[in-house]
Amino acid sequence: MTQSLGPVMLDVEGIRLRDEERHLLKQTAVGGVILFARNTPDAATTQALVREIRDVRPDVLIAIDQEGGRVQRLKEGVTRIPPMASFGRQFAETPEEAVMLAQDTGWLLGMEMAACGFDLTFAPVLDLDDDRSPAIGSRSFSPDPEVVTALAGALIEGLHEAGMVAVGKHFPGHGGAREDSHFDVAQDPRTLAELRERDLVPFARLAGKLDAVMPAHVVYPAFDDRPAGFSPSWLGMLREEFGFKGTIFSDDLTMAAAHAAGTPAERASAALEAGCDMAVICNAPDDARQVVAACDGLQASRIAKLRFARARPSLESLAAISRWRRTHARLQALAETA
Repeated sequence: MTQSLGPVMLDVEGIRLRDEERHLLKQTAVGGVILFARNTPDAATTQALVREIRDVRPDVLIAIDQEGGRVQRLKEGVTRIPPMASFGRQFAETPEEAVMLAQDTGWLLGMEMAACGFDLTFAPVLDLDDDRSPAIGSRSFSPDPEVVTALAGALIEGLHEAGMVAVGKHFPGHGGAREDSHFDVAQDPRTLAELRERDLVPFARLAGKLDAVMPAHVVYPAFDDRPAGFSPSWLGMLREEFGFKGTIFSDDLTMAAAHAAGTPAERASAALEAGCDMAVICNAPDDARQVVAACDGLQASRIAKLRFARARPSLESLAAISRWRRTHARLQALAETA
């Protein structure tokens, strides 16, 4: 019998499930699993682990960070994708070509991740690269909000063509924070008016196309003294002003910038109370167990619709598709020069 999905997404340690992980995955609070590079040394091993997870929880969402560039967890057996800044540079020379390639890239990415068993990849990045944030850099398409909107919008279209959802991150924009929220408390001192003119533009324009959004663990003190992912004000803006109706994932609650919200259970509670639908907790098994226990009995109504619902292609069959061959060759060439 299919059980309801809970509001916790967690990770696993290796390429096979341990007994305690099997037990944890069966808990009703668990609604998702995210895999990292340690779990995905190659496509075949990844597919085997995904099957093992689904044997325990057939309904659970399985996700990966597969943006391209330095954030591509699975590398062997799939296409190497260049950093998104490569598309921005191409846009400066041939905008129409860059937009078409971004759409083809979204389609290829969606098809390959579907073939590996994933429901979603946390992409695209909608942050602007203002040469300030060590967490963003080449992960961003451009410092220009119009360019980011055009290229990210095309990549979203491609993901949707493949039957995969799109997750925009990191609302309302991480590019202006000089600190890396993975390791430090991160702040962006700009006014709301400045953010509206630049960083918020891609989120506002693409809210109707995005299936999910991940907020930043960044404090914008001119608007709220809480990180955006714990802020009802920021998430309320996303819902009410921008009309976003999809799923909101917290960023990883073990990141240093999230610790101000308290214990692991308190962080999860704060994120969910602020308006997140799913609390993501990674790389800390003891913390994950605390969060799962604290969220026992909770359900997440917006999560199930993110499941990949089509027949999954095989990786081998993709090579027979001319669009895949053409896009794969272009991306490999770009990745070599990035």
